[in-house]
Amino acid sequence: MKNRFAALLLSCLLGPAVAAHAQTASAETQDVRQTITSFFDGMRRGDSTLVRSTLAPGAVFHALGTKPGQPTTLETERITDFLKAVATPHPAVWDERVQFERVLIDANLASVWAPYEFYLGPKFSHCGYDSFQLVKLAGGWKIAHIIDTRRKEQCK
Repeated sequence: MKNRFAALLLSCLLGPAVAAHAQTASAETQDVRQTITSFFDGMRRGDSTLVRSTLAPGAVFHALGTKPGQPTTLETERITDFLKAVATPHPAVWDERVQFERVLIDANLASVWAPYEFYLGPKFSHCGYDSFQLVKLAGGWKIAHIIDTRRKEQCK
C-alpha cells in the first residue's frame, strides 16, 4: 500500500515536469525542422539570402561521390559556390523534397537524418539521404554541416 501511494505521489509530482520537457523538446524539434525547411525553400526560390540565413558561420557541405567502377570519394562544396549557384537563374526549379526521419537534440546540438528526392522542375534527378548537424546560436538553430548521398536508383 505504501509503495502504491509513493508511486502515485511521485507520478503526480514528476508528471508536469515530464510534460513540460516533452513540449520543450517538441518545440525545439519544430525549430530545427523549420531551419532546414527554410534552407530548401530558399533553394527552390533561388534566394541565396534566405539560404545563407540558415547557415552557421563556417558551415561545411560534403557529398559522397560515387561513379561506377570507382571508389567512393568525399567531395567538399564551398559555401560561396553553392550560394552563387542558388542565386544564378536556372531554367528549372531546384526542388529537394526531404522527409524528417529522425531528429536528435542534446542541448545546443541537433542531428537530422532525412531521406530526400531531388527534382529539376518536375523531372526526377536523384535521391539519397541528407545528414544535417545544427547548432543553436544566439540567432536560433543554424546548419553547421550537411553531408549527403546521391543515387538514381533504389529511391523511396
